Amino acid sequence: MKTSLQVLLVEDDPNVRLGCEQAMQLAGIPVLSVASAEAAEKYLKPDFAGIVVTDMRLPGASGMDLLRLVRDRDPDLPVIIITGHGDVTLAVEAMRNGAYDFMQKPFSTDDLVDVVRRALEKRALVLEVEALRRRLDQRDDLESRLIGRSPQMQQVRRLILDIADAGVDVLIYGETGTGKEMVARCLHDLSRAGQENYVALNCGGMADNILDSELFGHEAGAFTGAQKRRIGKIEYASGGTLFLDEVESMPMSMQIKLLRVLQERVIERLGSNHQVPVNCRVVAASKEDLKIWSEQGKFRADLYYRLNVVRIELPPLRERREDIPALYDAFLLQAAKRYNRPLPALTPEVLQRLMVQDWPGNIRELKNAADCHVLGIGKACSGIDPTVKPSLAEAVENYERLLIADEFSRQEGNIQRTADVLRTARTTLHDKLKKYGLL
Repeated sequence: MKTSLQVLLVEDDPNVRLGCEQAMQLAGIPVLSVASAEAAEKYLKPDFAGIVVTDMRLPGASGMDLLRLVRDRDPDLPVIIITGHGDVTLAVEAMRNGAYDFMQKPFSTDDLVDVVRRALEKRALVLEVEALRRRLDQRDDLESRLIGRSPQMQQVRRLILDIADAGVDVLIYGETGTGKEMVARCLHDLSRAGQENYVALNCGGMADNILDSELFGHEAGAFTGAQKRRIGKIEYASGGTLFLDEVESMPMSMQIKLLRVLQERVIERLGSNHQVPVNCRVVAASKEDLKIWSEQGKFRADLYYRLNVVRIELPPLRERREDIPALYDAFLLQAAKRYNRPLPALTPEVLQRLMVQDWPGNIRELKNAADCHVLGIGKACSGIDPTVKPSLAEAVENYERLLIADEFSRQEGNIQRTADVLRTARTTLHDKLKKYGLL
């Protein structure tokens, strides 16, 4: 049986405990042994990856007490009870209280291993279902936060789900306003470190000495005005996520220090020779292609490769126009709630103008337009004039892009199937997919 699950064995008799341990170890089943229910309790977290085998009669709390504790914390966690001769009544009571099974002393090691295997298989199935449910919940959460049915956004969401819990460093590339910090926040929230600190720092427009202090902290007296110790962003983010926005603007001197942190996972506060261990995921964002910058000598190549363990590219809004209606609708709703204003109707005329604009400010600009729309503070602010209709060429191109994007998404990125459904040549479709930024 291939499993990473383990057995928590609770048995105060050292001879019985040793015999059970050896039987399970010989069967290739990982086992952790303790002598009391009190000692077992610290291992019984809600996500305990295993099962419990416990004697009924223990010093202090009994096996029945431990069963009740397990049932309160995780009703799906199998508990196997070991009872002595004459304890059948207690065993029946334990089964009524939710025990998975019971073993009556004396029992053969083969019987023990058989019952344990079946319990582990049940536990593995339950944990697999729970993991799938969590993944589906995370996917739903992602779809509500990173809105869009375009192939590009579907790929971004898949990648986030794949790596969120891996803890690897990530480089996010995208134009201004494409949602880089939202992606960083999603990576953090969906990871095991989601309950730890999420620390964000914009590296742009910050003097070298201030950035040094912000990142690494300083000791009292490290420089004029440093009256007390300051914990830096990297140290504060330990155990969680450090988001570095506009990392392309980081001075070379800081790039060298950050590279050392990524390599050695230690920092030294300004004015100190003491090394402080840190363990945080670094998510860096840039609106410039750091690979090109590193080739041009504008950014350290070694730092680029350290940050670029996983790269997430966010498409500009003009390359995923089919996402505009859903995004704008969501922004209108948010703005109406925030400003306590009625929700305006999204007319076809307004939608047409939204769809043909290039949105150089991307999602941020679209959100600002929705705010202006709700507040009714003028067409000039929002850039939307419902009285001006798109040209025929704009309308046709917009319709064609939406039609292709929708079918390409429905066919899960398969060009040939999409071409067949749309009744067009594969080469023609390929050219149009490239033209509209769908490849």
